[in-house]
Amino acid sequence: MSFLRFFTVMLGMLATSAEAAEVNLQSPVTSIARDIYGLHTLLLIITGTIALVVFGVMFYAIIRHRKAAGRTAKLFHENTTVEVIWTVVPFLILVGMAWPATRTVLAQKSTRGEDMTIKVTGYQWKWRYDYLDDNFGFVSHLATPQSAIQGVSAKPVNYLLEVDEPLVVPTGKKVRLLLTANDVIHSWWMPALGVKQDAIPGFVRDTWFKVDTPGTYRGQCSELCGKDHGYMPIVVIAKSPADYDKWLADKKKAVAAMADDPNKIWKLEDLKARGEKVYQQNCVPCHQATGKGIPGSFPALDGSKIVTTDKAAHIHIVLNGSQKNPAMAAWGKQLSDTDIAAVITYERNAWSNHTGDVIQPKDVKAARGGKV
Repeated sequence: MSFLRFFTVMLGMLATSAEAAEVNLQSPVTSIARDIYGLHTLLLIITGTIALVVFGVMFYAIIRHRKAAGRTAKLFHENTTVEVIWTVVPFLILVGMAWPATRTVLAQKSTRGEDMTIKVTGYQWKWRYDYLDDNFGFVSHLATPQSAIQGVSAKPVNYLLEVDEPLVVPTGKKVRLLLTANDVIHSWWMPALGVKQDAIPGFVRDTWFKVDTPGTYRGQCSELCGKDHGYMPIVVIAKSPADYDKWLADKKKAVAAMADDPNKIWKLEDLKARGEKVYQQNCVPCHQATGKGIPGSFPALDGSKIVTTDKAAHIHIVLNGSQKNPAMAAWGKQLSDTDIAAVITYERNAWSNHTGDVIQPKDVKAARGGKV
């Protein structure tokens, strides 16, 4: 196969939209994503053509004017016409590339005229979505089971790209995202929507999208944010306005129904059952399902003095975290009083820990207020 034929075939493969997703961008479903896709294709054609011309001339000159063919090198000084051409032509090419690129970047940054605003907060390793216009929110965790990650069971179709709580938005509405992070830098990346924005602790960045077609779209955190960086997927479900309104009403009811009474007195077994779920969602990456931790990186909870002795110290470190090496995230802003009470109770009564201690939500509430 000639070089020209090979290049033509490769360019055709990269230009295909839906069928060749493995070698190209995801199929765009927003105006910005379509602009990015078109810009990508345009620049690929321009740079490919330049490469073809430059290398074609170079290889022709090398082969046609080689010494073995009896050619003799000639000396020459300068040629003003040639110098003007190789200055002006690249300049015009760069302007032609910069114009659509600048237009696309400016459109990406224009978040005015939004129909709804959602705050996105990155945590190691999950996302929280707060619907600011409707005053509710939830946390989105990786839903791929640990058994599949560890190779014990078969991998699901959307391995490492499935969550328990997807971000749901209506089609045809401009959605503004306000992004920040609670611990380290994350990056909210959704290729089909044309969105990639860093979430930086202490800063609020914004971006937007407007989905045209109902469907499920998948992305990931694209910033190296820690050892489980690859376990931080993003799922966006776009629904028609009518279906979205129904989902919103049902979700508000569900959130209200799940709100716990902080003064409720729980039984040990009930707290352990709930705490195990909280532990699996939030604590397994560092401390492992066995509670043995990762030697040299994260401490074991099985047999730990903090877990088996002082209850107040245990509550304090879960609520406020620790900056010691290794650092521990502060879960007070991420979990409710009931969830924190449940996970602490579970840790104090799991594995070889059999303290019999029961931490009630009111104990956590008191610790938040500095009363213990």
